[in-house]
Amino acid sequence: MELLGDLDVHLFNEGTQTRVYDHLGAQMLADGGAHFAVWAPSAREVSVVGDFNGWDASANPMFPTGSGIWKAYVPAVHQGNTYKYAIVTGSGDVIEKADPIAFLAEVPPKTASVVWSLDYEWGDESWMSTRGGRQAPDAPISIYELHSGSWQRAANGDSYSYREMAEPLAAYMVEMGYTHVEFMPLAEHPYYPSWGYQITGYFSPTSRFGTPQDLMYLIDRLHQAGIGVIIDWVPSHFATDEHGLSQFDGTALYEHADPKQGFHPDWGSFIFNYGRNEVRSFLVSSANFWLDRYHADGLRVDGVASMLYRDYSREEGEWEPNVLGGNENLEAISLLKQVNTVAYGEHPGVAMIAEESTAFPGVSRPVDAGRLGIGYKWDMGWMHDTLEYFAHEPVHRSIHQNDLTFRMLYAYDENFVLTLSHDEVVHGKGSLINKMPGDEWQQFANLRALYGYQYGLPAKKCLFMGCEFAQRSEWAVDGQLEWFVLEHGNHAGMQQWVKDLNAVYRAEPALSFDDYSPDGFEWIDAGDAGASVFSLLRKGGGRPVLVVLNLTPVTRPGYRIGVPVGGTWDVLLNSDEERYWGSGAGSGGAVEASDESMHGRSHSVSIDLPPLGVVFAAPAEMH
Repeated sequence: MELLGDLDVHLFNEGTQTRVYDHLGAQMLADGGAHFAVWAPSAREVSVVGDFNGWDASANPMFPTGSGIWKAYVPAVHQGNTYKYAIVTGSGDVIEKADPIAFLAEVPPKTASVVWSLDYEWGDESWMSTRGGRQAPDAPISIYELHSGSWQRAANGDSYSYREMAEPLAAYMVEMGYTHVEFMPLAEHPYYPSWGYQITGYFSPTSRFGTPQDLMYLIDRLHQAGIGVIIDWVPSHFATDEHGLSQFDGTALYEHADPKQGFHPDWGSFIFNYGRNEVRSFLVSSANFWLDRYHADGLRVDGVASMLYRDYSREEGEWEPNVLGGNENLEAISLLKQVNTVAYGEHPGVAMIAEESTAFPGVSRPVDAGRLGIGYKWDMGWMHDTLEYFAHEPVHRSIHQNDLTFRMLYAYDENFVLTLSHDEVVHGKGSLINKMPGDEWQQFANLRALYGYQYGLPAKKCLFMGCEFAQRSEWAVDGQLEWFVLEHGNHAGMQQWVKDLNAVYRAEPALSFDDYSPDGFEWIDAGDAGASVFSLLRKGGGRPVLVVLNLTPVTRPGYRIGVPVGGTWDVLLNSDEERYWGSGAGSGGAVEASDESMHGRSHSVSIDLPPLGVVFAAPAEMH
């Protein structure tokens, strides 16, 4: 089979090639050689240099195809050989570049590409055939956001390899009841403190933690444990490192030449030229690659807001309007639609997720309706409003009731994910537990209530690692989570609370079934600002679930709340139980609904509300 046929080249130049990784880069051949191909249309000359030819630029010249692609066959190339492309630019300079389509790179700070096969025998057939239902809008989705190098480390302080991480991570995910893990970017990045967001290798998992097969093993093991895998993907910008994509053939090839469009002022990185066909093929193929070759169940698309607007983070005079005179980046919008069309078209059942912080319309609505076509969107507004509310001393919360109720005015505009992400526990922002007011007991009670509120609202859930046990320190990329704090009852209690929240969330269909329909939610009473009490009902797909929050440190015995049916109501969760490091106040076991109508409902229940607590309850006879 021809690796780079006329049709392959045509599709690449047209911007519709979805599998660049099957045609460009270093493709190992059965005869012991390798086929190399690279896009460098402005180059005078290109050659392959590597440890197999003594890094001699004259040994293996590449030949132009007339399409901007150079190719060469090199004999006696083996897996593990290192290489680059030596490129003579239009001005006569010689630059050496890593392969944009490489499947592996040397461990940083080294910068060469590595010849590598992606052969692997997967064992996740059962998961792959059923994942669509597990990631559907009516499914319970609870995501654990994780940075692979700083989750856990070996006794000597070294980061776990992908393979070493597989068993403990799979076991922990099952123990905690999470449905998915979301890895912060795994693609190769030279600067480790960038957390993976400054990428040079869009087709190569970082070699810091092992080989491609090691990562495949990790994902395979998670799938066999019933855990979905989401990978952060970063099409919004790329690293400026000399060996990377920048000025690849001596010209602005992947990036815009105009810094008003091609340079990101916040991140000091380059912005892709989304209107260039070959760049579109590159990015669409990169997204497809992680879904195809690594069996990722979805991608979290980073920095979408920065892609959508030409004036993102720019002052007047620092940006140019589009052809229609507006501030939208029409080329980036078109690319995102293309990426999502390919992702869902070629990989049914995947879940694409957007990190998008504005009110751009229809991020999670279908492409055929003129929208972006991403499956889910992080609710950044909810995250900021909620954290702002919980930062207030309880005595002042009565005047901030709207901070928590406002979200339901837009809750159905998108398919939201309620996230408490890594961005909120770094750069001097403090850990989540340290954002909570009061003494130690009140801080932990507040945080348990915050998580209860998150799980009670309609939308999928996402929590950054370490927050599940209330790590005190800010997240640090160069260490590991402070697992030792679990020796203390307050932190162990928080972990147990999150575990039980996940269990109830997955066991009660009403908590997820109608996440994106007004039919699945109603406020019972959102107006008791004086007591800072909120009561709501989740319904649809099972018995209804009552969620009541008391966000003051005052116990409220016999608090009456209207409910839709009579009989016994099981108390599913009470955040103030002693096993969560609570005070043991509030209702437990069950409560009886009387025929006393209230809040426009035919029945009501009297519940003892714990201080700074949340209670979940559901009718027993409907179980």
